[in-house]
Amino acid sequence: MGGPLGAIIGRHPAAAGGGGEDELGGGGGGGDGGGIIRHNRRCRDLAFLVLFAAFWVAMIVNSSFGFNQGNPLRLTYELDYKGNICGSRHGDPDLHELDVRYWMNPNQVYQSGVKDNKINLADAKAICLMECPIPAADGLNFVCDYPEGDIRLSIDDWINRDYDYFEFLTPDMRNSSLQLQGPCYPVIFPSVNVYWSCQFIARASNVSLKHWQQMGGINIDENILIDKTIHKAINSKSSVLKRYVADIGKSWPVLIVCGGLLPLFLSVIWLLLIRYFVAAMPWITVVLFNALVISVTMFFYIKAGWLGNDPLTVVIGESDPYVHITGREISHLHAATVVMTVVMIIAFLSSIAIIRRILIATPVLKVAAKVIGEVQALIIFPVVPYFILAIFYMFWFSATLHLFSSGQVLRNDCNTDCCSYDLKLGKVNCDNCCGYSIHYTPHIGIAILFHLFGCYWATQFFIACSSTVIAGSVASYYWARGEISHDIPFVTVVSSLKRLLRYSLGSVAIGSLVVSAVEWVRFILECLRRKLKLVDSARESCFGKMTSSSSQCCLGCIDWTLKSVNRNAYIMIAITGKGFFKASVLATGLIMNNILHIGKVNVIGDVILFLGKLCVSLFCALFAFLMLDTHKYKSAHNKISSPLVPVVVSWALGFIVAKLFFQVVEMSIDTIILSFCQDSEEHQGNAQYAPPLLVETLDEQSELHRLTQGP
Repeated sequence: MGGPLGAIIGRHPAAAGGGGEDELGGGGGGGDGGGIIRHNRRCRDLAFLVLFAAFWVAMIVNSSFGFNQGNPLRLTYELDYKGNICGSRHGDPDLHELDVRYWMNPNQVYQSGVKDNKINLADAKAICLMECPIPAADGLNFVCDYPEGDIRLSIDDWINRDYDYFEFLTPDMRNSSLQLQGPCYPVIFPSVNVYWSCQFIARASNVSLKHWQQMGGINIDENILIDKTIHKAINSKSSVLKRYVADIGKSWPVLIVCGGLLPLFLSVIWLLLIRYFVAAMPWITVVLFNALVISVTMFFYIKAGWLGNDPLTVVIGESDPYVHITGREISHLHAATVVMTVVMIIAFLSSIAIIRRILIATPVLKVAAKVIGEVQALIIFPVVPYFILAIFYMFWFSATLHLFSSGQVLRNDCNTDCCSYDLKLGKVNCDNCCGYSIHYTPHIGIAILFHLFGCYWATQFFIACSSTVIAGSVASYYWARGEISHDIPFVTVVSSLKRLLRYSLGSVAIGSLVVSAVEWVRFILECLRRKLKLVDSARESCFGKMTSSSSQCCLGCIDWTLKSVNRNAYIMIAITGKGFFKASVLATGLIMNNILHIGKVNVIGDVILFLGKLCVSLFCALFAFLMLDTHKYKSAHNKISSPLVPVVVSWALGFIVAKLFFQVVEMSIDTIILSFCQDSEEHQGNAQYAPPLLVETLDEQSELHRLTQGP
């Protein structure tokens, strides 16, 4: 084990003659060892600290690219035939009030859906309107191109005339319009606003079609493809992904409340309750967890349309009562509902299974409550990494919106024959047949993946820093031999933070990197597995399925083991000042020598703490559902495509915040038990530094184990 830990820490008699630096400061440096943690520390794992600094530089450069090239409006609104973003003030013309894309020529829409046709929907002539037009009840109305050239109308006048200036056209312009070449096009089909695009309904207006034919207009196809072609484009994978990212931007007040403020409040309340009502908290946690799982599952059922009369609708504004439009968002909600149902069943059965063992967790939590009561600053300290992470996430989410929208708006390379009236040229022009699309280069995909990985590594790093500071504070409390002075409640936390910043940032960086790398290997392998499954789903053998499941299980076990080893390594880093790998060896050896002792004491306590984190995060998800269920997020420009992503993000942020605060209890238990094991090894099984409550608790654990498991 590399020598007695007591000597390293400074209260062991062997440290009496050591001239180590008193890390606590003011703790007395006399011949009896005086200080709580004394050791000749030095900076460790500097190479990884340099790597982490380089990573931050790369994150800033990567995000700067997104801020320079991206425009979050592209995630919600589409492009017109000129390449303008609907709803943008910087288009030609100014389109800040015109945010709905409308395809003017119904025949182009139809032809783009015909198999092997050269016309693509992206090349069909589309303009931006305030709302989707509907056919006239007793005649024929038109939607005309943006006014320019000989059409002396302002954009406001054009809007006030319902986009119709057919009466001002010259005979040549009228003849061109009757040939579906513009500048005016008839409104024959009703349409509804689906995610800011006008979805045609393949049901022509008999009155409008009759007037169109009487005027000598060419034949207009009424095939169902007019409906299906637009529906397919609106619900493509890329469109759905963009809408999901846009939902994050639209629901930022929900994320601030449910992902930031609410979990902060709930976590502090939970810590105070565990401090003063420790005996009741395991039972409260289990009951509350089940109630929240059931509540969130019921909300998924409601939004999926399987319960009640409040399902998700994809139509913005007033919908046509005769049309039912489904999309990928609803399919994803159905899948999430099934998953939550399975989770609810497992949670209920698991709660029943651990009822008999909750008594074992209570004494362990009492030890943590005692530590929190003595080192009072531990309740307040997680606020520091909380605010650091809050600032980081605000920057990260903003950069995410810009990175996902950082493609270039370029004219399509098409090979089609089409003609339309050009108001600037004053004649029919057959050269500008191609529309515009947003093109994403491969380096943008790499930038997004790096951005996502960077978020995970940074989160793990800040959580690891917080864990190390807490471990150092609790170790100071333990090795003080219970002699609690006025310095303990606050100075130990400050001293532990100083030691981290001065000596151990590199060690924490490598520990968080290892966990992040394993998680991303799992993510990449899972993506490859799903892709291969789609390609060869028909011929997937039982052996292949078994191999895939086994590999995922093994990676999951490795990930769990690494996280456990890392957590104990941070404790040894805080106590000994060793590098990450040396601290991991020390922690692993100590655990293996006391595996039965640690296991029976720690497992149920960890389960209760995990359920507590889930309670906080599920409450955040439930409150996010309630906020997103208001009128603000169901209509107009704030309408979200699906509550799924904001709810999941709120849940994840709530879990991270809960983890920051709950690890005060978690790290307190782990640190004091590891210190107890080391103390026992140094003193032939009789711990010299253990507080009386810890000794009583471990004796009580042995008795409880005999009572619950039998002899």
